[in-house]
Amino acid sequence: MNIFARILRTWYRNIPKDEFDRLLWGKYLRSLLFKFSLWFFSITIGFTLLYAILPVPFTPLMLQRCWQQAWDREREVRLRHDWVSFSEISPHLQLAVVCSEDQDFLEHEGFDFEAIEKAYKYNQNHKRKRGASTISQQTAKNVFLWPSRSWLRKGFEVYFTFLIETIWSKERIMTAYLNSIEFGDGIYGAQAAAKYFFGKNAKELNRQESALLASVLPNPIELNVDNPSAKVRQHQQWILSQMRMWGGKIDYDDPNTPKKVDR
Repeated sequence: MNIFARILRTWYRNIPKDEFDRLLWGKYLRSLLFKFSLWFFSITIGFTLLYAILPVPFTPLMLQRCWQQAWDREREVRLRHDWVSFSEISPHLQLAVVCSEDQDFLEHEGFDFEAIEKAYKYNQNHKRKRGASTISQQTAKNVFLWPSRSWLRKGFEVYFTFLIETIWSKERIMTAYLNSIEFGDGIYGAQAAAKYFFGKNAKELNRQESALLASVLPNPIELNVDNPSAKVRQHQQWILSQMRMWGGKIDYDDPNTPKKVDR
């Protein structure tokens, strides 16, 4: 109790007062907001700068999945995650996820406003909601944020997407994305997925394998790489057709984005 009382007294003394010893709550709250903002921007920009050159060791989703697995008797507690550099990730996989998830990735600045507008109109008349997140947005969410559909989390996602698009290159965004994305229950990143599903390194993935991995990204818990459904196989073939439209390669220096064909 004495410690608690001392803390309260110290806090009370720090509240500014006028000449009549009245508490200036407005001034105190403004000062508190300024300090909070300073700390928030310093920490978030600092981590973004660090992750521009250092591997991301773990993500909030990894921690959440481990917690869910621990409380589910039918699931194994598993966390496989091996960070590899950009040059160690198959160009086929890079192209496959662009074709599947975000075909304007090379040219937008973090947001696909046309896709957002289409998703908004679609969701007005359908119970099953359609997303419009770009690879940049998914990277911001996976690396920095918790998985949820709240407006608060979405607001932070916009902020972190702006940060990584400003500070990181497209190659770095792709590297962080393909090292953090979930490919199966407890399987995170291209290297872990390549090892677990195909017994090879991420650099060695071919077109078929890359398209198969990309085809489960909408829901890697329900859609399986090792036992693909007809829906997954159909999506895989669509991705392969899109990869052919791209000429089988992805060019970061001179974007080779073709005209998209709707599925």
